[in-house]
Amino acid sequence: MSLDLDTVALGTTGLSVSEIAFGTWRFGRETAAGNLETDRETAHRLLDAYEGAGGRFIDTANVYGEGDSEHWIGEWLAKRDREEFVLASKIYFPTRENDPNAGGLNRKHLRRQLDLVLDRLDTEYLDILFVHRWDEQTPLREFLSTLDRFVKSGRVHYLGASTLRPDAWRLARANELARQHGWEPFSITQPRYNLVNREIEGAYMEFCRERGIGIVPWSPLAQGFLTGKYEREDSPPTDSTASDTEGWRDRYLTEENFKTLDVVRAVGEKLGATPAQVALAYHRHHPDITAPIVGARTVDQLEENLQAGTVSLSAEQFDRLEEAEAGPFDNLL
Repeated sequence: MSLDLDTVALGTTGLSVSEIAFGTWRFGRETAAGNLETDRETAHRLLDAYEGAGGRFIDTANVYGEGDSEHWIGEWLAKRDREEFVLASKIYFPTRENDPNAGGLNRKHLRRQLDLVLDRLDTEYLDILFVHRWDEQTPLREFLSTLDRFVKSGRVHYLGASTLRPDAWRLARANELARQHGWEPFSITQPRYNLVNREIEGAYMEFCRERGIGIVPWSPLAQGFLTGKYEREDSPPTDSTASDTEGWRDRYLTEENFKTLDVVRAVGEKLGATPAQVALAYHRHHPDITAPIVGARTVDQLEENLQAGTVSLSAEQFDRLEEAEAGPFDNLL
């Protein structure tokens, strides 16, 4: 593929990352129908394609494919220079049944899971460790001090918070406590964000901008809706990520969202780009976004998404996308 992804600064960390990250949540994942979304061989082909496009920012989690995602990445990475890649993983969800301590952000679970994550990835350190959810049961002081020890030990370079509700105060409270104790703060956040899920706009995004916190959004294509593969009155295929998500149809297949998609399609027609490429280009041009995380089932699908790196939006087109929920698009530039 003739593409060389640019690199961008990750907030104020000093780290540079690929402008589009590769998400591996499909690796080893079984659908509700019992089918494997991405097997080991396909996972390695996808990683090959991402690397071939200049991609070096790989996102995973300890629960993706019950550990298979990390294991397959580790196998693939063993044949490459680890130092060339930025690896991010996440910890929070339960990892053993009937064990009350095998989940959340308690010290026991965090320490055990980081050992397993590094072992599966066959690496001595993570570039970014995200807390996969916020833990209301574990005292903030406990998990912040534990995460700080991970950084001081050299096993983790930076800390991030994934899938927080759009409440800036959670980040603010945690980082203020970290400042008071000289602990490592959260310097990256990983919320849901796309042209039809805009909940982080406002205080959350403003806080990240003010504090130099990098935003690496998941679901930039709204679980496939912004690829343009659905039409009004459609239902998702029975064997898809969307069909596995409760309430997906009611959440995404709405007239308001289709009006936004109409704008995305119209911009794409002007640019000779697909809806997915336009939706990702919006993230690339957004001053508050570092790098959207994309995933794919096939190499062709991934290559199409990564070509968003070649799509340039005019200021007028960016503004029209940002205002897509506001009304008509007859005079779209």
